[in-house]
Amino acid sequence: MLYKVIGLMSGSSLDGLDIAYVHLQETAGKWTYEIQHSACYPYNKDWIEKLERATLLPALEYQLLHTAYGNFIGEQVNRFIDEKNLHYQVQIIASHGHTTFHVPQQKMTAQLGEGAAIAAATNINVVSDLRSMDVALGGQGAPIIPIGEKLLLGGHHFFLNIGGIANISAHTPVSEKSSEGEVIAFDVCPANRVLNMLANKKGKLFDEDGAMASTGSVNMMLLEKLNRFTYYGQPYPKSLANDFGVREVFPVVEESNCSIPDAMRTYAEHICLQIKNSIEKLMSDFKSLTGNLKLLATGGGAHNIFLMRRLRQILQPLNIEVVIPESQLIDFKEALVVALIGALRWREENNVLSSVTGAKRSSVGGAVWIGS
Repeated sequence: MLYKVIGLMSGSSLDGLDIAYVHLQETAGKWTYEIQHSACYPYNKDWIEKLERATLLPALEYQLLHTAYGNFIGEQVNRFIDEKNLHYQVQIIASHGHTTFHVPQQKMTAQLGEGAAIAAATNINVVSDLRSMDVALGGQGAPIIPIGEKLLLGGHHFFLNIGGIANISAHTPVSEKSSEGEVIAFDVCPANRVLNMLANKKGKLFDEDGAMASTGSVNMMLLEKLNRFTYYGQPYPKSLANDFGVREVFPVVEESNCSIPDAMRTYAEHICLQIKNSIEKLMSDFKSLTGNLKLLATGGGAHNIFLMRRLRQILQPLNIEVVIPESQLIDFKEALVVALIGALRWREENNVLSSVTGAKRSSVGGAVWIGS
């Protein structure tokens, strides 16, 4: 069965709306994919401000933004369809939305981007609200991308996505708990969101190739403070809200009074150390993760040459090879997997893994809106 799906992702780094038009083929339970077209439409200053301030809004204004952002997404999808000449080809739109509130311990998560508004604007069937069912079942609702890693991207032991937040997943071929292997994943630490905020202080959107960070020095006092956040010692499954990096981590960086290069260098070291710590924990828990292991790195951080070089150095003693794929997969892996999640929802098949989120069972997540 062939599914022609547009996947939409808006990450915590606020760089823009990622769109991927994907052909997903299912044959006897095996899935393959081809990314036919992709684009990232950057947010203008107005939308960045609206999304940054969303959690501070009164209830009515928040709901109005929810609808307005859904209409905005629909407009961007129509633009994408026009530019790529995809009229009457797209069967499903799968939209992640933009995460605002995320309080899984109270069984609540919220993503901006009203699915009905997207369906009305595009006249195409939409799957949205992808995390709520898992959270209602006691799960973290995150990460949700490992289902796509499992079904579409075999051959790696670890998957690392470095976006606004860095998250990692481990895919064990055989473990003590399962003869078929397991998938374990969790958020590691805030990443590009903090690095980008530091770059903004120098009038840049981001630190291209990690050039500024490479000129700085590690401030050990700041590094120790960063590594002491209680989240890092919590057991998985666990997940982070988008504003953790903004409201909890960034103020610690600012209070250090480091120069921007030193702050960036120190925070890059923090990211790499937390990734290493996470992998060591997974290797300790799952004895099948031994030998020469491969880690596939994606997300905007995979373009950061300095960060990737430092990560390779830190992971070398663990015999882990860091694999950086071609640019389209680096930039649009999450949009690709969101498309798969939408197709699985349409088939009424599990698309969120309880081994990842800690929910009492795997689930079929997503609300469906019939666009035509």
